[in-house]
Amino acid sequence: MIPQRDKKINELKYALYVVSTPIGNLKDITLRAIKILKQSEYILCEDTRVSKNLLEKYNIKSKLISNHKFNEKKNINKIIEILQSKKIVSIISDAGTPAISDPGRIIVNECIKNNINVYPVPGASAVTAAVSISGFSEKYYFYGFFPQKNKNLKEDFKILSNLNCSIVFFISPQKFNKAIGVIKNFFSGRKILICREISKFYEEHIRTNVTELKLFDKLPKGELTVVLSEKDIKKNVYKNLNESDKKNIKKMIKTLSIKDITDLLSQNKNISKKEIYNYCLKLKNEK
Repeated sequence: MIPQRDKKINELKYALYVVSTPIGNLKDITLRAIKILKQSEYILCEDTRVSKNLLEKYNIKSKLISNHKFNEKKNINKIIEILQSKKIVSIISDAGTPAISDPGRIIVNECIKNNINVYPVPGASAVTAAVSISGFSEKYYFYGFFPQKNKNLKEDFKILSNLNCSIVFFISPQKFNKAIGVIKNFFSGRKILICREISKFYEEHIRTNVTELKLFDKLPKGELTVVLSEKDIKKNVYKNLNESDKKNIKKMIKTLSIKDITDLLSQNKNISKKEIYNYCLKLKNEK
C-alpha cells in the first residue's frame, strides 16, 4: 500500500495546468511536466503539428485541442465547460511558457473569474536562459515582441532607455535589421547579446556593443532573443586643481569662506571637494 503522503503527491487536482515545454532541445522538459501531460485528459496546443513532435517522443496520448491567437476567444466556453466537469486540462505553447508572449492569458483569466484553479509547471525559458549567459545585471525587464509600428516602438524605447537594468526582447531577424537604427538611437553605450537557436544544434550567441551593431547580411532562421545590458554609468572622474584654479582660490579666500569656495569650484569645475578644501586649509595655515 502506498503511504497516504505519497498518494496525495501522485494525485492531480482538477485544474488548468500551464505547462512549460522545451524551447529547442526536446530533452529540456521536466519529469513533472511529462507526468502532468500524460494525466491530462485534454491538452490545449498552439499548433498541434508542432506539439505532436514532443508528445509522441514521450508517449503522451492525451486529446489535443487547437488553441492559438486566432481561436482562443472562441474556445473559452468549451474549455471552461470541460474544466467545470472536473477534468484535468493542460495548456502548452509551441515552445516555452504559455501566456508569456504566447496564447494563454485569456483562458487563465477566465479560469480566475470562474474560480477554477490554475497551476504553473515551470520549465525552459528563452528569457532566463539568455539573461543567465549575458553577464549583464540579473535585474531585468522583459519586453516581449516588438510592436508592428515603428512609432509605438520609439514611444516604448523612450521609456525603456531610462531603465537601469537588463532589457530582454523577442524579435525576428528581419524586424531586427529594420530596428537597428532605433536601437542605436535609444540604447547607445550599452552592450548587447543576441541569441538564436537556444539549446539547438546551431545555437549562436553574438556579443557586441550597441554602437557597433550591423545588419544581418543573410537572415538567420527562427526568432532572436536579445538582451541589452544595464546602463554604463561612469563614476565621476574629478579633475585636479591646476595653477589657474589655485590663483583664483588665493583671491577668493580673502573674501569667501572655505565652504563657499569649495561649493563654488566643485560645481563649476568638477573638482573634488576634498582637494579644494585641503588646499584652502593649507593657505589658511600658511598665514
